[in-house]
Amino acid sequence: MDFLQEEAISGTGVTWANVLILLVWVVGAVLLGKLTQIVLDNVGKQKRLEGHSIMQVFLKAIGRPVPFLFFAIGVRLGLLYLGFSFGADEAGDKSMSLLGNIIQDSLSVLFTFAVAFFVYSLVDVLDHFITHITSKTETKMDDMMAPMVRKSLRIVIVVLALVQVASSLSDQPIPSILAGLGVGGLAVALAAQETIKNFFGSLVIFADKPFELGDRIMVGGHDGPVEEVGFRSTRLRTLDGHLVTIPNGELANMMIQNIGKRPYIKRAMNVTITYDTPPEKVQQAVDILKELLDNHEGMNADLPPRVYFNDFNSCSLNILVIYWYHPPEYWKFQEFNEKLNMELLRRYNDAGIEFAFPTQTLYVNTAGSSADDQVSG
Repeated sequence: MDFLQEEAISGTGVTWANVLILLVWVVGAVLLGKLTQIVLDNVGKQKRLEGHSIMQVFLKAIGRPVPFLFFAIGVRLGLLYLGFSFGADEAGDKSMSLLGNIIQDSLSVLFTFAVAFFVYSLVDVLDHFITHITSKTETKMDDMMAPMVRKSLRIVIVVLALVQVASSLSDQPIPSILAGLGVGGLAVALAAQETIKNFFGSLVIFADKPFELGDRIMVGGHDGPVEEVGFRSTRLRTLDGHLVTIPNGELANMMIQNIGKRPYIKRAMNVTITYDTPPEKVQQAVDILKELLDNHEGMNADLPPRVYFNDFNSCSLNILVIYWYHPPEYWKFQEFNEKLNMELLRRYNDAGIEFAFPTQTLYVNTAGSSADDQVSG
């Protein structure tokens, strides 16, 4: 075992024994951290915590970064146990000073990432709490805030971690780093005008609330329910199943039809009958429609159906029919339309009332003919 006492790296004072001891510290710390994570996960799955979802999420969140945090602690304690010097030795060995500075900076970066990872995981607890609160409200607009708050906090944590790392590696105070970022931020802002425009567009959407998650909207020729609203864009699923992404900067300036907020579905149709229908039959045709729509399914007392013999078309007599269906459930509305159409067709056939269809009369003048032949089609 004497070879373990020999220097592994010339001029550093680091022996194989030091490396082995450090490895034991690191492996032991990682195993302890993994064991702690397993214990926290098992505690969170116990039946007595089934009704405490926030506590379950908290235990899972703090358990996720534990192995990495213990790894950083193991490296630090291992080096301290070995009495490793982070500065120059008594003889002023520059190589030892350089190695110590590299290790010290590495440890600083390691601990920064470990703490950032820990705080990053705790964002899940806040996200779960906000989601739990917003799920109890009637409006779904605040449901869109939960993912945006989560993303915002995580971006802030990552940025702060990188600033701390830059401060550690450059030996510059954080205010100086932030000042440098402010100068560079101007160039970034000029290069990311569209991104900034979309960010402020998302703020306008949240303030104006033209729609909520799940609402069916029609915008820019696209029709479908809203699936997600983010910092940069809004996603909606069209009725054909396609996922459409619209930048928020453009969406904030577009005309949005919120179909999901309509209180009813309106149908306006024209029932046409032939010109040779006598007035009595026309009146009967109107009466049949009024009878079929009297107190119809989905009717609101404030919006009764309207039936009028309103116009003489070029090839038919026109009866205008308007009615409103409540609530605005599209497929039930279509089922009602089908029943109405079938009953109307049956009643008109029984009454001898003919539906009109476009016709054309063609007169052909044949040579040598004393009279025109009339051909109807």
